[in-house]
Amino acid sequence: MKKVQLSDLNPREIIPGFHGKLVHGEGLTMAFWEIEAGSPLPEHHHVHEQVAYVLSGEFEFTMDGKTFVAGPESVTVIPSNMPHSGRALTDCKILDVFQPVREDYRSEEDG
Repeated sequence: MKKVQLSDLNPREIIPGFHGKLVHGEGLTMAFWEIEAGSPLPEHHHVHEQVAYVLSGEFEFTMDGKTFVAGPESVTVIPSNMPHSGRALTDCKILDVFQPVREDYRSEEDG
């Protein structure tokens, strides 16, 4: 069992403008992002399935040739190896869940 208090974690800037508090389980990673308005997410893909839940703000996603805006309480499911990109239209708070664990995001400071 593991208990983590988010307020005890220090955010890390993984991509310019993307400040994340990261929590890792045995099979998944949760990333609690605070994203600065205007910050771009360059096109990329990864083996991880990703579920993005917008807590606040608006984030523009481009995936599979389609661009759409995700606002509060919207959930976007990004399949494994699907190229995707985006941009924060406003300051945003987003919860991302990745499966399997994002080893590239792991740090001793994470929960």
